[in-house]
Amino acid sequence: MAAAAATMTAFHSYSPQEQQQTQVPQTSDTPQLSKKPKTLLHKHPLYTPVHTKLSMQFREKILCLEVMGIDSGKALSLNPLIHSITLNSIHDTVSFLQSKGILQKDLPRIIGMCPKILTANITDELNPVFKFLSHNLNVPDHSFRKVINKCPRLLVSSVENQLKPALFYLQRLGFRDLEALAYQDCVLLVSNVENTLMPKLDYLISLGFSKPEAVEMVLRCPGLFTFSLDNNYKPKFEFFEQEMKRDMKELKEFPQYFAFSLEKRIKPRHLEAMECGVKMSLQLLLKTTDEEFAELLKQRTKSVVM
Repeated sequence: MAAAAATMTAFHSYSPQEQQQTQVPQTSDTPQLSKKPKTLLHKHPLYTPVHTKLSMQFREKILCLEVMGIDSGKALSLNPLIHSITLNSIHDTVSFLQSKGILQKDLPRIIGMCPKILTANITDELNPVFKFLSHNLNVPDHSFRKVINKCPRLLVSSVENQLKPALFYLQRLGFRDLEALAYQDCVLLVSNVENTLMPKLDYLISLGFSKPEAVEMVLRCPGLFTFSLDNNYKPKFEFFEQEMKRDMKELKEFPQYFAFSLEKRIKPRHLEAMECGVKMSLQLLLKTTDEEFAELLKQRTKSVVM
């Protein structure tokens, strides 16, 4: 935290013109950023002999990211445009986020997950997101941090082309709780309607559920919109249908089934219950803790024996 604060202090001590210079003015109060790469980033790939001709400004920019706790190598690989932005631009973005309640300690995770934030236009891209949170989701200013920490991708999503269409689609389906959408299920807002949300609903309908039934399932378990068709839905439904041989009504009543691990939860619990000759609802089978499940097996096994 102290190092990050020192870096931000250094930002304030440079004018845009000074940042273009190859040498950084130093005073007794200014961190000697030009010397730090030798200790902080000596082993960083960008500081190998192959890159000895890197400009001082670029070195300072990399150091700035690293001191803030951001993996500069990963950030650059995910967003090459960082090469062309200035220290002053990074400072403006960080200052803007902090003005919205984002704390210094939040930056490594937020920017680490979405390095495009650093090159986003504050006026045309970042600020509209906060207006969307305020006007469309009724998020108060003091809660911006909570929402952004929950889903940093909001900051790199177009309000007009992504966030609003997703919100309108979800509201048409019956999502009425704006607070839940903002603080719990905001990942749905950064999901593409045609390529992500609709195919999940269509898959549930293809299993034999009516559209109203499928909609009710996603309303009860919004996470259904986030699961992979190939890696989640299909193998779990195949096991449900072929191995568990349970009634589809149970799946409709407990759609959270798809949220549990097939290998670590569903299969072992099912097999253990089968070995004990115990039948229980899908919810009890999966939602109970290990201790509760063991106790249920013990009690019901006794009753079967008696």
